[in-house]
Amino acid sequence: MSQIGKKLSSCDERCPPESIIFGKTKAMAAVRSSLLKVADTNIPILIEGESGTGKELICKYIHRHSVWGRGPFVKVNCPAIPGTLLESELFGYARGAFTGAYGTKAGRVEMAESGTLFLDEISELDLSLQSKLLQVLQDGQFQAIGSTIDKKVNVRVICATNRDLQAEVAKQHFRQDLYYRITGLVLRLSPLRERMEDLPAMVQYLVGLHNQQFKCSAPPVSESSLLLMTTHPWTGNMRELENLIKRYVVVGTEEAILSEIGHRDLMNGHMEVEASPSVSLGQLTRAAMRDIESRIILNALRANQWNRKRTASALKVSYRSLLYKLKKSGIQNRPGPGPVLVEHSKSGNL
Repeated sequence: MSQIGKKLSSCDERCPPESIIFGKTKAMAAVRSSLLKVADTNIPILIEGESGTGKELICKYIHRHSVWGRGPFVKVNCPAIPGTLLESELFGYARGAFTGAYGTKAGRVEMAESGTLFLDEISELDLSLQSKLLQVLQDGQFQAIGSTIDKKVNVRVICATNRDLQAEVAKQHFRQDLYYRITGLVLRLSPLRERMEDLPAMVQYLVGLHNQQFKCSAPPVSESSLLLMTTHPWTGNMRELENLIKRYVVVGTEEAILSEIGHRDLMNGHMEVEASPSVSLGQLTRAAMRDIESRIILNALRANQWNRKRTASALKVSYRSLLYKLKKSGIQNRPGPGPVLVEHSKSGNL
């Protein structure tokens, strides 16, 4: 392996344990089960999910548990590199290919030889580069810019996106043949708001991790703060959670958590009530507490697959008390939406 390949093969740095990556939810358990079945095959994989849901962590997990794990792990963040430079970054160039090309340069595809090439946000790839990538996936060959010689590579390609690629195909922003080439297996990762059952373990892990990183000694997050955290929408997913825990560890008090999610959530949830001069502080406080309680119950129900007895046990209240609170808050006993794992028959070979 080249020195640059070794530098790019750092997938074991700060990789969380499986209990943190996959947690306890059924959807993520299904993702893990499928990954273990295909890790050592050359089936193309597309990882879908909102920003911050851990798509790169899943890709690194696949890499480590495959025969390609002995080779480099090379990541390409497609939107971070301008389109005019991305082709040379991916495929390299020959001497004299353009002004300033005084020597040859290996691209990321070549650097990933015998390893894994991770194309993050594949939807941002220009159509012209999509066709060149398709050739790599079909027969493992490519040409560097300015070269007439075909190079052969043996790499495993895994792609990720936070967009609906089928919609991008319909808009003709993404090649249909490339879509079917990269989607032998499609894995859809759950957003954090659908993984509240895993939140306490994630928080505990992150506190320990960043205490070590910043040489701090922040105590475990209290149960009351954890309950409040389950009411937060977590639009930034695990990335937002990690940034919040970093602030908590550095500051050393839970005010860093409360000021970030508690106060803001209360303000956002009761903006209309606060604007009314006729509402007393006591009324506002009671309304806020009812809203927090309802959101805690709702998240606990989702985390326990809407099993009311397990939810009552998790919340440490009687079953009868939970039924009363459900009726009072108007929460319906119905399953919430969840991620699915999709397998395509048109897998193709790399």
